[in-house]
Amino acid sequence: SMAQILKKLGLEYQLLNAGPFKRNEIASQAEHFTDTPQFLTEPERKKTGLIILDCSELKRLGDIDGDLTGLDTFVIDHHLTADVEENCIIDPSSPATCCLVQQVYEKIIGPVDSQTAGFLFLGLSTDTGYFKFLGTDSSEVFMQAARLVQAGVNPRKVYDQITGGRPYSTRKLLGVLLSRTERACNDKLAITYETLEDTKKYGQEGRDSDSLYSLLLASSGIEAVAFLRQDTEFSCTGGLRSRDDCDVSAIAAHFGGGGHKNASGFSIQGKLENLIPEIKKQFSKVL
Repeated sequence: SMAQILKKLGLEYQLLNAGPFKRNEIASQAEHFTDTPQFLTEPERKKTGLIILDCSELKRLGDIDGDLTGLDTFVIDHHLTADVEENCIIDPSSPATCCLVQQVYEKIIGPVDSQTAGFLFLGLSTDTGYFKFLGTDSSEVFMQAARLVQAGVNPRKVYDQITGGRPYSTRKLLGVLLSRTERACNDKLAITYETLEDTKKYGQEGRDSDSLYSLLLASSGIEAVAFLRQDTEFSCTGGLRSRDDCDVSAIAAHFGGGGHKNASGFSIQGKLENLIPEIKKQFSKVL
């Protein structure tokens, strides 16, 4: 969507993303991106800007195969853990960076074209759990969404794109994760995990962690969910979700990650058997 703004302004651009594009709803977008910036001479670097979307730190951009340091850098983000700097649009009250990009587009270019509307609606839908994470302060968001629908977006098709096409193995893995779930912190935390053996058996494609979070958060008394995965022998990732006042972004930040108040994540060196007790310890401070 940002590229469409630059294109309409007559500016050259390159879309960078280290991936992976494993989530079902974004797999088709991989063709638009590369993880290798084109080579720039020193005079070209002085005329080049770096726009970082939905993230505020170079170190969190993944394995980009090139030098992005020293460029004029601009950040558009909505995460609570973002650092406020010059040349930034950071608004934690916005439920999605796509909302901010839409506002920039409409301010600079005008009404959104149908293709860009599709990109924006997909980003808005995924970041808001298809609008179920929004509260009473979200009227402007729905007005923005309405303008995207007016531009040609089909909400039903976007929902099918997000939720459909899952491999059967992900249903089996979901059952394993649910059966393994335990409660902690006065039964307010539900915590489960995926081992290397699970990944080998059920594969890495099309995981459906969103369904896992939804099912567990729908349980009476559960205020937060932690889903941990052993990615390699010596590294783990964690996804944290919560209801209402439980700020999981602060817990994610403790482990070097970040995100939203009610949806955050992190990557860390270590093993599940050591990480799980530490997760419980941090949640015990807020639940």
